[in-house]
Amino acid sequence: MAFESLGEKLQETFKKLKGQGVVTEKDVKAAMREVRLALLEADVGYKIVKEFEKRVYEKATGSEVLESLTPGQQIIKIVRDELTWLMGGAQSKLAVSSKLPTVYMLVGLQGAGKTTTAAKLGGVLKKQGKRPMLVGCDVYRPAAIKQLQVVGEQLSLEVYADFEEKDPVKIATDAVKKCDTSRFDTVIIDTAGRLHIDETLMDELSNIKKSVHPTEILLVVDSMTGQDAVNVASSFDEQLGIDGIILTKLDGDTRGGAALSVRAATGKNIKFAGMGEKLTDLEPFYPDRMASRILGMGDMLSLIDKAQEAFDEKKAIELEKKIRAQKFDLNDYLEQLRQMKNMGSLESILAMMPGVGAKLKGAKVDEKQLSRIEAIICSMTVKERENPEILNGSRKKRIANGSGTDVSQINLFLKQFEQMQKMMKMFSDPKKMKRMRFPF
Repeated sequence: MAFESLGEKLQETFKKLKGQGVVTEKDVKAAMREVRLALLEADVGYKIVKEFEKRVYEKATGSEVLESLTPGQQIIKIVRDELTWLMGGAQSKLAVSSKLPTVYMLVGLQGAGKTTTAAKLGGVLKKQGKRPMLVGCDVYRPAAIKQLQVVGEQLSLEVYADFEEKDPVKIATDAVKKCDTSRFDTVIIDTAGRLHIDETLMDELSNIKKSVHPTEILLVVDSMTGQDAVNVASSFDEQLGIDGIILTKLDGDTRGGAALSVRAATGKNIKFAGMGEKLTDLEPFYPDRMASRILGMGDMLSLIDKAQEAFDEKKAIELEKKIRAQKFDLNDYLEQLRQMKNMGSLESILAMMPGVGAKLKGAKVDEKQLSRIEAIICSMTVKERENPEILNGSRKKRIANGSGTDVSQINLFLKQFEQMQKMMKMFSDPKKMKRMRFPF
């Protein structure tokens, strides 16, 4: 999970402050020492850490904070605000050209995930109502353009691919010139990378830039590389001039040093963050929400955004009618299960809920359980899903064989489903709800 180790250390430090009725400058100094060590261990640059520590200390030791009724909480708010500022302050959106097409040029080192990110970005823009076209300009890496076609096809995105042409500048130029703006309003150029920054790479990227005049140049950086990510970002910005950053693999970076350092080091905002391997796992980067996650405050706004994306409004209305009519069956259950899976892993969902992530620390979230339930329902006939009461011993054995489970697991699931139906029946009956006694 992103920022897991950093978050744990910071939350433990501030737990002590929250429990104190009176906080002194000495307490703040001790807490800031812990914060400094936590940030350095998270691979945040030393100069950035010192500046951060200085800013927080100056604000936290003011009389209005130390003499307030809740000094510990005031200091946590200051840290949250400073973390937000460190990562860019507010969300930074992509610029859009007044003259079509809008051109985004993706650059970065080999292995950062540019090709997959190009498709992910296309998917995000398509959801926003844009009409993107991907362009494959990596003529050096074997099958790079073919990979772009494959991932593009999975998201139903058009890909401009010229396997005969070996000049990436000409490919990019031709793609933009031939772009039919009645069909496409956005072009995303996937460029080649190297294992390290060299003159040849920069010359090629500079020539593409001069040729197509991109609306924005977006640097794709592997967040797992920590301080190296900051060095790469600084070098690309100095030699090419970048407009924004996309961090990949942030879900696997438990330290988070790159996200905390890269904006402060370059002055360029993080536009998106890759939060998983699925082609839908690219999220807009919100510094304030990320700061809340780090401090264990959850991120309900992102959770709501995910829910709105995953759930169909018309289907939700139909589901409400079924629940009221007490006709909720296993087909409906399967539909809700699949929509929930579209929101991401259970672990990531729980981490967005305030206070839940810390309480569940160490607990194992069995992601495979959802897949097992899905397999069980899919192994049933239509009649069995609509009316589970007909499931006898022989039917359950057949379902167990088909789903790779055993009869005891099927019995447990059916019992849980039956209890769910009873609860829905109760909540759909106003008279029964009135008879219920609540302890408040």
